Amino acid sequence: MVKQERLLYWLIASILIAVAGVGVIVDGPSTTFDGLIDLQAHPARLINDFTAVAGDGAALLNAVLVASIGLLLVRINGVALSGPTLAAIFTMLGFGLFGKTPLNILPIIAGVWISARIAGKQFREYILIGLFGTALGPLVSLLAVELPIPAAAAIPIGALAGMLVGILLPAVAIVMLRLHQGFNLYNIGLTTGFLALFAAAVITGRGPELQNHLLWNSEPSLVLRLLIPILSGVLLLVGLVSGGFEAWKSYLRILKLPGRLPSDFMDMESPAGALVNMGMLGLGVWLYTLLVGADLSGPVLGGILTVIGFAAFGKHLYNASPVVVGVVLGALAFGMNLGAPGVILAALFGTTLAPLAGEFGIVMGIVAGFLHLAIVSRSGAWHIGIGLYNNGFAGGLTATLLVSVIEWYRTNRRTRKAAADLSSSIRKRNE
Repeated sequence: MVKQERLLYWLIASILIAVAGVGVIVDGPSTTFDGLIDLQAHPARLINDFTAVAGDGAALLNAVLVASIGLLLVRINGVALSGPTLAAIFTMLGFGLFGKTPLNILPIIAGVWISARIAGKQFREYILIGLFGTALGPLVSLLAVELPIPAAAAIPIGALAGMLVGILLPAVAIVMLRLHQGFNLYNIGLTTGFLALFAAAVITGRGPELQNHLLWNSEPSLVLRLLIPILSGVLLLVGLVSGGFEAWKSYLRILKLPGRLPSDFMDMESPAGALVNMGMLGLGVWLYTLLVGADLSGPVLGGILTVIGFAAFGKHLYNASPVVVGVVLGALAFGMNLGAPGVILAALFGTTLAPLAGEFGIVMGIVAGFLHLAIVSRSGAWHIGIGLYNNGFAGGLTATLLVSVIEWYRTNRRTRKAAADLSSSIRKRNE
């Protein structure tokens, strides 16, 4: 297992170095580093496509730095590089293309560290909450650079706000998990969305209304268009080479798993099988994106990278596909373009509901996807784009609704069956 984990570290580190190198090459060192600096002071609320803000090179380098912070924290704290940690690192890499920067995520991670100290726990026990909780990075950027506050006060205020929500994250995350019972893979998305509602209400209480806006790269470069197939191919190849035919057999077994939290495919099956699943699912969603004519912009790439990460922690082609079908049917019913930004992001990130299809079947997955598109089209405005995992927030609400109905039905059905069995038993004794 130590050998396999060492291989994973080398693989992820090599991927990050390669992406950073490509970033520096495509735009040149000077342009790339100037753009990287500009991104640290740019608004980060949904949706700010960093490839449109500062160019491909700066966006890719920023994403690598964000993911590297996650990988370094995992390594320093002695946390195993497992399905959950891979999901967190790939998610950070993806959102480093549209919303997360090294400067706006560090205060949140510091807050989670403080929370661990308050609770008398080691930071490693809360590290996943800290890494995923960086979804609230736009809150730090909003207070530090967007509001009409002098920089000398704005920057400390932003940092303190980030630390405060970081302190609150672990307590709220535990409660949120109970609501959807593990059927929303982006549990921290529901958590950060919930906290973002309160933050947005306080910020806009006496100030001007802050509207969400769309900054989107509609003409992605060849580098951006080829990033996912190359990355997916590497993951697939490494999985097959390191695991041989057994990796493929492991992958086939993964396709039979429901994916409900916590489903660490690396532990339940094998690291090689999980890498194959990551590669296959990455290629699958990339082909879907091409099929519907969506732009391979920063946010779309971020969505695909997140899906790839969670292919080690709950998602596969069988349980994710019904949700995507539900989003497609919803888009057709509502008269939406399948390649439009909101719809393609709902299709990609909406696979957070994959465990519903895995546990309750294809029809439930389709229903979940349909409802998810409806709610996610509205939920971003509620928190003014502060919560980057808006689909995780909407997915948590959708999962909570559906799981509540399912549990209510099952409980009453069991009660009726028990009553019927008791009545039948009494009749037989009387006879």
